[in-house]
Amino acid sequence: MTTMTEASVREFKMPDVGEGLTEAEILKWYVQPGDTVTDGQVVCEVETAKAAVELPIPYDGVVRELRFAEGTTVDVGTAIIAVDVTGGAPAEEPAAAPAPEPEKKPEGRQPVLVGYGVATSSTKRRPRKGPEVTVAEAAAQAAVQQELNGHGPAPVPAPAPAPAPAAHEERPRPLAKPPVRKLAKDLGVDLATVTPSGPDGIITREDVHAAVPAVPTAAPQPTAPETAVTPAAVSPDTARETRIPVKGVRKATAAAMVGSAFTAPHVTEFVTVDVTRTMKLVEELKQDKDLQGLRVNPLLLIAKALLVAIKRNPDINASWDEANQEIVLKHYVNLGIAAATPRGLIVPNIKDAHAKTLPQLAEALGELVGTARDGKTSPVAMQGGTVTITNVGVFGIDTGTPILNPGEAAILAVGAIKLQPWVHKGKVKPRQVTTLALSFDHRLVDGELGSKVLADIAAILEQPKRLITWG
Repeated sequence: MTTMTEASVREFKMPDVGEGLTEAEILKWYVQPGDTVTDGQVVCEVETAKAAVELPIPYDGVVRELRFAEGTTVDVGTAIIAVDVTGGAPAEEPAAAPAPEPEKKPEGRQPVLVGYGVATSSTKRRPRKGPEVTVAEAAAQAAVQQELNGHGPAPVPAPAPAPAPAAHEERPRPLAKPPVRKLAKDLGVDLATVTPSGPDGIITREDVHAAVPAVPTAAPQPTAPETAVTPAAVSPDTARETRIPVKGVRKATAAAMVGSAFTAPHVTEFVTVDVTRTMKLVEELKQDKDLQGLRVNPLLLIAKALLVAIKRNPDINASWDEANQEIVLKHYVNLGIAAATPRGLIVPNIKDAHAKTLPQLAEALGELVGTARDGKTSPVAMQGGTVTITNVGVFGIDTGTPILNPGEAAILAVGAIKLQPWVHKGKVKPRQVTTLALSFDHRLVDGELGSKVLADIAAILEQPKRLITWG
């Protein structure tokens, strides 16, 4: 056993820093082997499917080993760092450890490929002491021997076929990622015949392409190999393509959007609104002493308008419980704000937004946006949302058909606010105009309810004094 299993060495495992997360990527290590750490000290930063989070170590000691490099995605519950809790290991210990450590390091199990897991058969493989004999060769040798022996003893060839199936079953499956397997299938390449050049015996795309000339082609089908080889000439051209691994926030967003789009029946309604008075009110509020230093912009009043509309139409603030076949009405509003960050789209929410005054809502919006831009949004901030606003107008877009945040009944898209000709008091005048789009789950919200909510939001933004009378 190595010193890593001694009682003095504690292993810190990747925790579930969010609700139901299964993995996280190590972004940065703040310590190195030999460093002294104390209880509560941040040792690394990881990115989950929801946010970047700093992990503190729960005990004092000296870092003995970092189990994974930066950029590695690690499953929750896997040890990522070993710490000697005695406070300092003797100098002789590291010298004694190398002997057994190389033996322990058949952690060729570390780079586990998707779809394989850590197969127990990988630990049973041993180097063969004699020359390798395939099943076909063994059968051929048995047949030859039987022919030469004539009426010789029958038991000699009989045992030969018996171990053949076992040998075939124990034959390790070639290691290759799913895209490489598909490429091999398209090109008619048997991966068992390919010599791997990748780390840990992994077959790469280049290995497959190199094996193409060796693949025999059937005479009656000369066109099949030609059509199969055609895309191969383009695929390896890295100057024309860039492949980006799908992980972290992007992976979670993709899964959530697909799940939402194919679970909840979406309906989207649109309305174009004259928001000239709202824009004037924004400028007035910027001078209000109660809002000095706070984030005051059109999104603040749009958020307040949505909250007032929900208060007037509370049934839209709900979720669908498929397991229990129930509609869950929420008597609180956790207002989600879709935010574009360097790591991808996230939707943190303002807890109990319905109970906040305008200054409190402005302060919460400022904190939410600032934290998201810094990449410091916590997983808790992205849980429990009830309704969402996505402001596509900041990109100059007129409107869109937003997909519901999973578990929510409605999402409001706000388009760009532009100066446009508009009929105002019987005359065509330049006015500040925007288009709103409300998507809702038609299992929960029928057309009447969705229309009422959207009409209320539009009415408030057209005549913002209704914030006082309706709110």
